[in-house]
Amino acid sequence: MLINSGVKTVFRILVVDDDIHISELLTETLTKAGYTVDKAFSGTEALLVLSKNKPDLILLDLMLPGLCGEELLPKIKDIPVIVVSAKADVSDKVGLLLGGAADYVTKPFDIHELLARIAVQLRKRNADDRVLKYRNITLYLDKLTVMLDNTEIRLTRTECAILKLLMQNPDMPIGKTTILENICYDTPDCTERSLKQHISNIRHKLQAVDGKDYIEAVYGIGFKMKS
Repeated sequence: MLINSGVKTVFRILVVDDDIHISELLTETLTKAGYTVDKAFSGTEALLVLSKNKPDLILLDLMLPGLCGEELLPKIKDIPVIVVSAKADVSDKVGLLLGGAADYVTKPFDIHELLARIAVQLRKRNADDRVLKYRNITLYLDKLTVMLDNTEIRLTRTECAILKLLMQNPDMPIGKTTILENICYDTPDCTERSLKQHISNIRHKLQAVDGKDYIEAVYGIGFKMKS
């Protein structure tokens, strides 16, 4: 799904379902709708996928092998989750919605209704993601600016895309390849050769305000926000 908000955005959705037929159906439908799709067939595999990439939304089945959906849900932070399950009991729905699920769709589902529910959740997320905050840094994505200690800093589109990704995952070192894969839709001109220079430019712009370094290199892995 493409949303024109000043920066081209391609949303990534993680489908967690052990039913291969449903997984393939959702993958094909979501891909045709313009989404990027990752798949996991168990709760444990979903955690592994989440350790490498942060999707914009998760479609979660409950009856999964190993770690079930109810056990996986509390481990998912800051990502909207739509539960897609054959469990139709009202108490199941209420409990999961109170437990952190953004929405609940009962199987068998109407694919058009599911796509509409996905669009609603991503529209909310996209609006919220226009402004990101970490410590005393506030990033305004629409304006390509950062506010740091009441000082406005202008960023290039590439610098903004990189800082956005680092701020969305502040405690996680992000590899160079992962950074390039995640920002390629926002800024296709960034290459592995130029990435280090872009990050250096961001560090210098922030450091010029208060003398502090907000981004650190993690040897052998990539970069992260400095805690």
